[in-house]
Amino acid sequence: MEIDVNTLSQADRYKLLIGGIVPRPIAFVSTLSPDGRPNLAPFSFFAGVSSEPMALLFCPANNDRGEPKDTLRNILAGATDAEHGGGEFVVNTVSESFARPMAACAEPLEYGESEFELSGLTMAPSRVVRPARVAESLLCFECRATRVLRLAPGVPGGGNIVLGRVLHVHAADGLVNERMHVDPSKLAAIGRMGGLGYVRTGDAAQRFEMPMGRAALRG
Repeated sequence: MEIDVNTLSQADRYKLLIGGIVPRPIAFVSTLSPDGRPNLAPFSFFAGVSSEPMALLFCPANNDRGEPKDTLRNILAGATDAEHGGGEFVVNTVSESFARPMAACAEPLEYGESEFELSGLTMAPSRVVRPARVAESLLCFECRATRVLRLAPGVPGGGNIVLGRVLHVHAADGLVNERMHVDPSKLAAIGRMGGLGYVRTGDAAQRFEMPMGRAALRG
């Protein structure tokens, strides 16, 4: 089967991406509006970018009207604030224990309404940035946006890339050892599959290790 992506609708291209790029980690992103109202939303187009400098990216799509969704709207507004530099945000890692409250935050609320209130999740103060982190999250990355790439401004479902520099990390006690190794069983992160599917990572029986390079071929 050969697929010419130019013949596909945006919805069909999306289905191919989310069904074929799996599992995808979830960036649970908290931001603040210019007047200080909290926003919280999950995104599964998300990746680490660099360890020097420490950076990550996530990709919020435009809404059905081709406008920036609330998360991107807040980050773009923050980027025009000369006092604080680029727009600030926190990426909160999603563990299995609060999967359903996370999913509830995908509800399309009116701008300024709080997903923290909708989901029952708890705001906790960040150390460096203004947006709160999610207290239930065991690993949180406080970030400042360094670049926002608008791939299709004004187009419904159009893509955007937010590149952020990590300024501070909050980790729950006992999650990270002295060598900066994160315990995957304690983190129990979940990831996205296609459609409404998710995957667990906390069960050691579902994970395996193997060496890198030529040694991997020796089995």
